[in-house]
Amino acid sequence: MSVSYQAVQWNRQKRIYDGLILGGLVLYLGLFIGVGFARHPTATIEALLIRGFGTAALLLLHIILSIGPLCRIDSRFLPLLYNRRHLGVTMFVLALAHGVFSLITFHFLGNLNPLVSVLVSNGRFDSLSQFPFQPLGVAALGVLFLMAATSHDFWLANLSAPVWKALHMLVYVAYALVVLHVALGVLQAETSPLLAGLLGLGALWVFGLHIMAGRREATIDGQQVSVRADGFVDVCAVDDIREKRGKIVMLSGERVAVFRYDGKISAMSNACQHQNGPLGEGKIVDGFVVCPWHGFQYKPDCGASPAPFTEKVPTFRVAVEGGRVLVDPRPNPPGTPVVPAVINGGLSHG
Repeated sequence: MSVSYQAVQWNRQKRIYDGLILGGLVLYLGLFIGVGFARHPTATIEALLIRGFGTAALLLLHIILSIGPLCRIDSRFLPLLYNRRHLGVTMFVLALAHGVFSLITFHFLGNLNPLVSVLVSNGRFDSLSQFPFQPLGVAALGVLFLMAATSHDFWLANLSAPVWKALHMLVYVAYALVVLHVALGVLQAETSPLLAGLLGLGALWVFGLHIMAGRREATIDGQQVSVRADGFVDVCAVDDIREKRGKIVMLSGERVAVFRYDGKISAMSNACQHQNGPLGEGKIVDGFVVCPWHGFQYKPDCGASPAPFTEKVPTFRVAVEGGRVLVDPRPNPPGTPVVPAVINGGLSHG
């Protein structure tokens, strides 16, 4: 993706993934409309579609926000992360359909422009029971549009990974707006506590997962290390690192991935240049460190991607002494070759 761009690069896995998403949504909407007509025979198809699209988008938003922390807790969820942007774009399309149907149904036949009508038709900001919830939904849709429009790697490369990441962190702003939109809108007209309970459980689920994942990450960030007289830091025993795998350590405020492979030790920055994925949670395949998030590759001894790709990460000097792995916490410039430390039971510097 750093060489050329296509609208979508589907492979077999993505086709299966997208097929499951589409099939699940068709099934969900069919059941929602069927049950809706069974419970409320006088309901209109427009009303059921508005709610069907809205609830489907809300459900997908909860799934999307759950994938990240679930992957931090258990690596078996990583296949979901690989195609998470497909879920995000699908969720935006559902939210857009919900908004368009609502706009046509409630604001299209008046004298005002429909979008203007949404913003000015209700000014009861002093009443919780009558609060204008629709502008909150419009604001959330605007944020989701911005994220969907910049979801392609073209924008990731041109905005830079930090800027792109900060932009897409707005999903939490969108989530807060959506929760308020639902709580102040749909739930005001409902006498059953079921929807309120489900919305509350959903919020607790999302925040609970993030707290669990954050506590797990804090164990890495809280590692205490001391710099030796020669400038190296003892980070772990050689046997603490599995063959062709990595171990993440915190050095000078930065996460470093230390890899063991073919009787050698190398270290590089833990942050993948694609989306800051955790390289230390990946593995070495065919001589390259493979990021577990999206498969970007780096040579362990220089932190550079194979040609024609151009991504590079900082590297670190390493040593092996008495079965212990030592790392110089001072990073080298991205792509700098560093001779690997040889595991031989004695003293070896790289």
